[in-house]
Amino acid sequence: MIEELKTFIAVVNKKSFTKAALSINMSQPSVSLHISNLETYFHTKLIERSNKQRNIFITPQGVLLYKRAKQILSVLEETKEELLQSDHSPSGTLRVGASMTIGEFLLPSILSDFMKAYPNIKLDITIENTEHIYEKFKNYDIDVALIEGTVPVEHDIYRNFYKDTMVIVAPVSFQCKKGSRLSDCLSGQTWIHREKGSGTGENLNIFLNSYGISPKNLITLGSNYSIKEAVRNNMGISFISSMVVSDAVKNGEIKILPMERQYYRYFSYLIHENNLPKAAELFLKELPPLEEAL
Repeated sequence: MIEELKTFIAVVNKKSFTKAALSINMSQPSVSLHISNLETYFHTKLIERSNKQRNIFITPQGVLLYKRAKQILSVLEETKEELLQSDHSPSGTLRVGASMTIGEFLLPSILSDFMKAYPNIKLDITIENTEHIYEKFKNYDIDVALIEGTVPVEHDIYRNFYKDTMVIVAPVSFQCKKGSRLSDCLSGQTWIHREKGSGTGENLNIFLNSYGISPKNLITLGSNYSIKEAVRNNMGISFISSMVVSDAVKNGEIKILPMERQYYRYFSYLIHENNLPKAAELFLKELPPLEEAL
């Protein structure tokens, strides 16, 4: 049954019997047999094929089995590693996904301490924007999702773990008219922001709407570094985590514009309600404590 589940996952991932067979080094008839065995066992159709068998369609039952199969195989692998581990030396694989700001500026120091404490645990780290990390979490490709944007939470566990300060950054030469309000000063400017699905981009939209700021132009860039460099090169202004720009501000490359009040957001983690691997449990204990209660 385990091999059949592995084959089924490969077919769903590749969206093709032929490509799945190549990816797992198996003949196509064997792949078809594995899928047939699963459909017989579960008494349901998992995959529909077109007449010419060029396209396949996963049934709702197949989508459910895909998610459960990934959970089952993950638990089995984790159990195997835990059974093989030496006494008092945890092993296994830590599967963490982090959104860009967390992954680039906060996660490395956390992982460094984690590796020193648990040298036998392997790391499987994914860094993408919040939307992509959430998709991988829903598909059980990762056990812990570290995010900076809002996502729908159903039966999962959602906790804040870090308070981040957001700042307005501008080129050193940028000046507001004397006596002008912040919203007037920042309206009609070119704003540089992250792509759709990014937590930083989401917070920029919230900020602009809350202050009634109307940008003259919006430039979309795909990384925190590119935004910082764009600001430094006089392309516009941005609203971004203070962690991203702290060194550039200290070096006088860009500047932070004063706001009427501090603007904060919270980094959060998501875990599945059941079957949290031991490595993930240990990792959560390494996250920095949230200094201020919500």
